[in-house]
Amino acid sequence: MDRLDRLMNTAGPLLRRVDDILAATGAPPDHRVWTELRRVRLLPGDAARAVAALRPEELTEAGPELRADAGAYAVLAASLPAPGEWSGSAAEAYDAARQRAAAQLSGGPESLDDRLRATADLADELVTWMRSTRDAVAGTLAEVLTSSEAVTLAETEVDVAAGRGQEAAAEVAAQVLQAVGDSYEVGADLLHTSRGLAEPLAAIG
Repeated sequence: MDRLDRLMNTAGPLLRRVDDILAATGAPPDHRVWTELRRVRLLPGDAARAVAALRPEELTEAGPELRADAGAYAVLAASLPAPGEWSGSAAEAYDAARQRAAAQLSGGPESLDDRLRATADLADELVTWMRSTRDAVAGTLAEVLTSSEAVTLAETEVDVAAGRGQEAAAEVAAQVLQAVGDSYEVGADLLHTSRGLAEPLAAIG
């Protein structure tokens, strides 16, 4: 359990209060929370829980394992036997196919071992991103829990209809959603730059 897990337990009542007020009464028309709501498309409680569901520790072994697999492909490519004393058109056809297979396994453009190493790099970057995202949201929750808005929202007699509770809920929501939105934009950029990994390799011909 890290800082975010602990803070989610503490912040749960506040986030539920904020979500309930936004769902029931909305927010002041000119409040910046509307920009963040359009960007994240979640209420702050759901957004924070989505970040809390990120588990970087489950991906930490992926990079080393993928790099080990890449090394195995390189060994396999180097081990494909040459024709040796075999000659003739059949031997030439075999050697051409062997070289194509070796290049696809390792060393060639878009080879399997290159793809695996790139995927390993992506896994490492995702681990870093998940940790930084969790840290950013934890930091924001720590701030809003000690804010004057949190004090207002904790008051059982707060008058939502008069706008006092609505304004406080909107401010807390804006801060939480901005932290989530900023972090998720970084993650989206990371996935966008690695989208080529999803494209299929050309078949060995």
